[in-house]
Amino acid sequence: MRIIFAGTPDFAVPSLRAAAARNEVVAVYTQPDRPAGRGRGVTASPVKLEAVQRGIPVLQPENFKDALSKDALRALKPDLLVVVAYGLILPQSVLGIPTHGCWNVHASLLPRWRGAAPIQRAIQAGDSHTGVCLMQMEKGLDTGPVLLSQSLDICADETGGKLHDRLAALGAQVLSDGLGLLRAGFKPIAKPQPAAGVTYAHKLDKAEARLDWAQPARVLADKVRAFNPWPVAEARLLDERLRIHGAVALDEPHAATPGEILRMGREGIDVACGEGVLRIRVLQREGGKAITSADYLNARRTPAGRSEAG
Repeated sequence: MRIIFAGTPDFAVPSLRAAAARNEVVAVYTQPDRPAGRGRGVTASPVKLEAVQRGIPVLQPENFKDALSKDALRALKPDLLVVVAYGLILPQSVLGIPTHGCWNVHASLLPRWRGAAPIQRAIQAGDSHTGVCLMQMEKGLDTGPVLLSQSLDICADETGGKLHDRLAALGAQVLSDGLGLLRAGFKPIAKPQPAAGVTYAHKLDKAEARLDWAQPARVLADKVRAFNPWPVAEARLLDERLRIHGAVALDEPHAATPGEILRMGREGIDVACGEGVLRIRVLQREGGKAITSADYLNARRTPAGRSEAG
């Protein structure tokens, strides 16, 4: 099969490898090189780097609004376009070009968590399981019928980064299964998504990172996990701004004001919440690296006692 692959971040790389394993990937589409990192140097996407290493031609249009970009895609005569976290909305005029249309690997069990950040939103919401769908793309946002899916459990201490890696590998496997069926002449049956249970995973915003101590500890613990490694939860503690990389919720009743520090010791820094207590285990000072709460307290040489979180 003549496959075109469209993707940009690390999540898409395992799927590109799966697509190239037993098929002819005639071209890779990815986002234009953009400034990244502290130095803001222009950087190629992970998908572009993988494609170049494999000797696959790379195209990087800003969008598909002009006729030339569509003509270039049509000239490749694709049997299938595989889209994985590409970052561009494809118009209907593009979706209809490949013989078998366009397939999308999406990191949720649709229709739950349509949209840009399904991995993090699933953890933030306290979901116990998630998965990957291989979807036949249509004009709507992640509304297309599902061809194949696989689920997995979300571990109690799983961060957004760890779940990202597991779902990237699972997505590659689901895509490989679908391509195997198509090669054998058995296109997977497209099943419409249920009308009930639709939720949207809105794009992450750094403004969401601040912890609100009035919320329940369980909600804050899930947020800390979801926002690791980006944008990383943050709070003011002991008169400084700290980024919170690891924390657990304690089902502990108290009469303290939300934000009051109840205990500080080797096990962590315990902060009173609207309901329960959040035990902070791993944190980061401005300009520093992530360290345990015990190391942080040792560095401050602060005697244990009551204080206030900001």
